[in-house]
Amino acid sequence: MLQNNSLLAQLKQNLRSQTPRVTGTIKATDKSYGFMDADDGNSYFVPPPFMKNVLHGDRVEAVLHTENERQSVEPDSLLEPGLDRFIGRVRKRDGKLAVTPDHPSIRLAMNARMGKRMGDQEVADGDWVEARLLRHPMKPDDKSFFVQIEALIAPKDAADVPWRVTLARHALEQASPADEAPRTLRDEGLEREDLTEVPFFTIDSASTQDMDDALSIIERPEGGWRLTVAIADPTGYIAPNDPVDREARQRAFTVYLPGQNVTMLPESLANDLCSLKENEQRPVLACDIDIAADGELTGHRFFAATICSKARLAYDKVSAWIETPEQADWAPNFERGAEQLKALEAMTLARYQWRLTHALVFGDRPDYAFELDEAGNVLAIHAEHRHISQRMIEESMIVANVCCARHLAEHVGHGIYNVHLGIAPEKREAAAEFLAGQSINATAEQLDQLDYFTALRRDIDASGNLWLEARLRRFQGYVNMTATPGPHFGMGLDAYATWTSPIRKYGDMINHRLIKQTLSGQADGMPAAETEAETEHLTERRRLNRMAERDVKDWLYVRFLSDDAANAREFAAEIMDIRRGGMRVRLPENGATVFLPASSLHSDRDAVAIDDKEGMVTIKDALTWRLGDTLTIALTEAREETRSLVGRPAASE
Repeated sequence: MLQNNSLLAQLKQNLRSQTPRVTGTIKATDKSYGFMDADDGNSYFVPPPFMKNVLHGDRVEAVLHTENERQSVEPDSLLEPGLDRFIGRVRKRDGKLAVTPDHPSIRLAMNARMGKRMGDQEVADGDWVEARLLRHPMKPDDKSFFVQIEALIAPKDAADVPWRVTLARHALEQASPADEAPRTLRDEGLEREDLTEVPFFTIDSASTQDMDDALSIIERPEGGWRLTVAIADPTGYIAPNDPVDREARQRAFTVYLPGQNVTMLPESLANDLCSLKENEQRPVLACDIDIAADGELTGHRFFAATICSKARLAYDKVSAWIETPEQADWAPNFERGAEQLKALEAMTLARYQWRLTHALVFGDRPDYAFELDEAGNVLAIHAEHRHISQRMIEESMIVANVCCARHLAEHVGHGIYNVHLGIAPEKREAAAEFLAGQSINATAEQLDQLDYFTALRRDIDASGNLWLEARLRRFQGYVNMTATPGPHFGMGLDAYATWTSPIRKYGDMINHRLIKQTLSGQADGMPAAETEAETEHLTERRRLNRMAERDVKDWLYVRFLSDDAANAREFAAEIMDIRRGGMRVRLPENGATVFLPASSLHSDRDAVAIDDKEGMVTIKDALTWRLGDTLTIALTEAREETRSLVGRPAASE
């Protein structure tokens, strides 16, 4: 019998080796069929019967079938499940318990059981839970999908469902950390300069509690300015590797969501003891920065100090006083207030012009603030355009971070750097080929040079060609955190390292400790190997935080715009992405993104040709839309189950 089983297994193995096979990842559709994106670069059809045994995201090995020159695949071996831990909704039918994953491409209700962690806790139909996939029909000895409920995330009718579900999905903390221990300033062997009589001031939003930067500025007799940037000093209270430090390292960042902040540090530190409150003495890490009249950075000095902010200013008040003084209902009334704000404005304009000429500046896009009631309902979404006060703080922080990058490179050799290589290395040849098609001569080697890239970007920005700018952006890489200095092509700078938000960013706390190491041999530093080890975690947590912020906003947008979708309200829109399936647009009025399916672009679908590579849509052979174009759209659907907005071009288009 054993010999027969062995022969049967061998026969099956021989047949398997003779059958054409491919590996790839399953992509579900809103129909019963799906596709497999194969490692060979092809996309293969997966018939409906075979889709019943796989989930979107599963990595599988499949048998390749060819019939009448049409190819399809039959998944028969699971290499890696696309689902493991997930967030879903409870489904109770006829006494049976099931969970449906909260995923736009997975609508299967999978039979479930309660896990041991749940104890005697009950769940109701529609509740949000954390679950784990236990069985998969393509695993040996498994016949169907089966999951285990690990935790209740939120009851179905909880007001804070969008926040709790989103944070749980990305495995982020649901609340700020606690710290019951009283904190006193540590002895770090630093001499702190007494600057309590210097008229420092802060500029933030009126609601900000964790104020981590204060400024003071004077005009230099020889021209230009000396800007003193004072930054809150949480490392003065938190020793490396103490419980609060370990928790901050894990969280890595404060998570800013509409209506809720989950702080990196305990609120007693972030919003009180370390916050640079008006008329309160605070320890700081500071930097004197000399800036020439033309905006060039000419020198800097880091030091530890004690300050006492003389004024807490708000962005809107400062901007109104500077931009429309005759209409302003506020004026600075602290020592040298008007003089300092005017000097800071002049420095900002000079520094901005310097970056326009020698580096790169970001386009002015508004931020969007969600006005919520106590139940989490969106009352309004306000576009907050960047005025002079925001630019004053931005330029001050940029120049301070440039100083940090230079200081660490010179005195330490490592730190937490933000590095952006511009065009991704693997895309430089393709980018050069694309630019050649636009009559721009650029080699792959030139695109790897900071000076060349920044000059190219300045020329493109000056041309106003939004399509060219958007197309080039597709070749660009991402900003990464590294332990060693490197260029930031996106800003046009040879190095950039932040230290100005230590209350909110653990990487800035690391850079504080390294700067202190250069000021005092007794300060707690960090070896290069440990700094390198931190960068991967910091990069991943930053990615998760940004995804969480995006997901909560998408949820709130759907709720806020549901009535507009029901009435097919029209909006001005900007095309931000063009793919085979349609176009994605942004609504400048409120910042929402809306998908326009290819089927909605014209009544005759066959007349529509989408070139996703070039970012163009032609209708009846006529170029109709390109990346960067504007159009009017009608909002037609607000789908809360997928947190997506769907629209179509307005009739006038």
